[in-house]
Amino acid sequence: MQKQQKIILIVGVVLAVAAIVMTFQYIDQQRKMIAKETKRKFETLQANQTPVLVAKADIPKGAVITQGAFDVAMVPNQFVQPQAVTSFDRISGMMSIAPITKGEQITLSKLMAPREAAGGSLAMATPIGKRAHTVSLEDKTSTLAGMIRPGDYVDVIALMGIPVQGADGKTQQQAAVIPLFQNVLVLAVGQDTGGMQQQQEGGRYAAPSQPKEASSLVTLALTPQESNLLAFVQEQAKIRLVLRSPSDARIEEVPPANWDTLFAHIMPQAAQQAAKQEKSMLKNEPEPTGQVDVYRGLKKEKVLLYDKDNK
Repeated sequence: MQKQQKIILIVGVVLAVAAIVMTFQYIDQQRKMIAKETKRKFETLQANQTPVLVAKADIPKGAVITQGAFDVAMVPNQFVQPQAVTSFDRISGMMSIAPITKGEQITLSKLMAPREAAGGSLAMATPIGKRAHTVSLEDKTSTLAGMIRPGDYVDVIALMGIPVQGADGKTQQQAAVIPLFQNVLVLAVGQDTGGMQQQQEGGRYAAPSQPKEASSLVTLALTPQESNLLAFVQEQAKIRLVLRSPSDARIEEVPPANWDTLFAHIMPQAAQQAAKQEKSMLKNEPEPTGQVDVYRGLKKEKVLLYDKDNK
């Protein structure tokens, strides 16, 4: 009788422990589901909104915009004003050319750089900490057929040959497009630096009354390090500029483009299959010891320093 009671007691304890474990597993599963759903809703809400700068207090005409003059507000995409500012870097040191009321979105149409009123001096246009660096572009398509103007922001890319080592051990040049810099201020196009005359004609983003001939010389505002890098690349590659929206200051991670990335974009399934096959082949190979990764241009190779059987 006592033995039977012990068995019943043990079974009861085991069932109780199992129930507790299952309860904790259920609670953990529900917690993960709630967290996943909350994250999905947050990402959906974030994708449908844009952070913009709004005036913290009334800003009179002629006031210099400082970092304490605004707040950041999340605004639904359909209510974002044209030329609304999303980054303080775009408007640091600019002046208001019209009153801005409290809570109003700060737009480029109501701002003006002080140097535009001072006559468009290139030295005055160069921000503190930056250098005016002029690049020579070979054709009109590089400057978007004359549509790039002083005050615009561009991305800088380079078309160049990257030295890579082929299977035969010989070094070859592989064509690639390398993203260099993003969100770069254009200080001048040719000898045009903008200025008061252009502001009076309708603002720096207004279309000129008569089309101007595209210039192959574009002056950019770069940091000293960026200027050094661009000077080096100019001797090795062709430079291209990509025009950005005046309200977009985001920096995105953009990988270099070459034949491999092009075919991977055009035929993603074939690229994934090739990657799986390569991974399978590497998995079946005996794992070497004492190896290092060696980069030749954009290509990475593993070099064996010593073998476990022949040290």
